[in-house]
Amino acid sequence: MTRVAVTSRSFSLHPVLHRELLDRYPDATFNDDGLKLAGNDLVAFLKGHDKAITALEVLDADVFKALPELTVFSKYGVGFDMIDLDAMAAAGVRLGWTGGTNKRSVSELVIAFAVQLLRHTPEASAQVQNGVWRQHVGRQLSDRTVGIIGCGHVGKDLAILLRAFGCRVLAHDILDFPEFYTEHGIEPVGLKKLLMASDVVTLHLPLDDTTRNMITAKQLALMKPDAILINAARGGLMDEAALKAALKEGRLGGAALDVFAAEPPDDRKLLQLANVIVTPHLGGSAEEAILAMGRAAIDGLDKNRVPEKGVFPTGY
Repeated sequence: MTRVAVTSRSFSLHPVLHRELLDRYPDATFNDDGLKLAGNDLVAFLKGHDKAITALEVLDADVFKALPELTVFSKYGVGFDMIDLDAMAAAGVRLGWTGGTNKRSVSELVIAFAVQLLRHTPEASAQVQNGVWRQHVGRQLSDRTVGIIGCGHVGKDLAILLRAFGCRVLAHDILDFPEFYTEHGIEPVGLKKLLMASDVVTLHLPLDDTTRNMITAKQLALMKPDAILINAARGGLMDEAALKAALKEGRLGGAALDVFAAEPPDDRKLLQLANVIVTPHLGGSAEEAILAMGRAAIDGLDKNRVPEKGVFPTGY
């Protein structure tokens, strides 16, 4: 009988996903203790299994070498920056992966961030709680210019939602999507123009060698002093120290961060700025998204393939 291991803590503790996996694989092993698995601990947990559902665990050449019997890894979630796809392909290990399963969950959170920052609600709420009653004059999201960096599953979904607010939507991506842009009135532009023209800039990119620290002090200096920056994609896409400096010095209006280079983050001065919203990597954590990601991961145990550059997964 095929043995399946689930390393993901949230999958393991979700009663619906737990039951649905057991219906298909009755001998499945779950991370019921909520362990953070890495290195030797990860290998020990996965030993003796044929397939696995993983989330944020690092899968590299050492893991694949130590587990020759484990031929399929199915991804719970959409990011694969924690997987060494080259090593996976070299080892002939198969990947179950479905893109876009949490796109609406992330898109709605980004809109919530944008509205809150434009209306200064985090700062206003804190003041009221401390006995200060002062109205803040903000701006509407409607009719603002929003720049989307990365027009994949989430970027496209967000662009469609923003058009309902009457926003001018700019998009920057290494790929071109002319039919989508034309259908939805999206303007493809270069990164410099996007940063200079946008009231709201939001990142929706995978993290790899081409995107790491793509937003540095140089790029932040191009943005309007009252613009806001949102990252609900991957930590490591921006220079957090440069962002903190821009926010403290009034060179940027605000920022919302759902992801960080190190999680949990330890820069308390950044986290406690009045014009910053911080959340614990919950972009894909809406109940609907959790079910969609979990069910896609279960399907990926049976529907999978060896990674292939330019073919699968998208973006590899």
